[in-house]
Amino acid sequence: MPVTDVTPDIDTRTLTITAQFAAPVERIWQVYADARQLETVFGPPTHPATFVQHDLSPGRRSHYYMTSPEGEKYYGWWLIASVDEPRGFSFDDGFALDDTFAPNEDLPVSKNTYSFEAIDGGTRATFTSAYDSAEGLQQVLEMGVVEGATLAINQIDDLVAA
Repeated sequence: MPVTDVTPDIDTRTLTITAQFAAPVERIWQVYADARQLETVFGPPTHPATFVQHDLSPGRRSHYYMTSPEGEKYYGWWLIASVDEPRGFSFDDGFALDDTFAPNEDLPVSKNTYSFEAIDGGTRATFTSAYDSAEGLQQVLEMGVVEGATLAINQIDDLVAA
């Protein structure tokens, strides 16, 4: 399994997930840059993602939703802050109210940095999410972010092997 470490840290209000892939940095970058590829791995297998808008350019937005087995949709958005192709990107990630993708002010927004580093013929990926408050981090932990993100990231090997 690609995920090698998961570290939630309430004191620093961060969640860091580390994974290692047997594919070059450029290939892992493509997974995140291409909405159709990203859809196959962003949500856990039980809650696949659909990106209705995706542009990894600073200042641009991505809009997506995840669909539960019962057909319920959970909406979210990214606001891209910086891009260092193919080494990574940073963005704000928030929950949305509905298909208008208006921010849901009742749920936390995280500041994320995804970085990709060449190592041992493959890629080490580090996914770091920072929250404004310990309560915000605790809220997403209770929502199952560790389990969901781990299941999602572990799908990447199959995608890049295909």
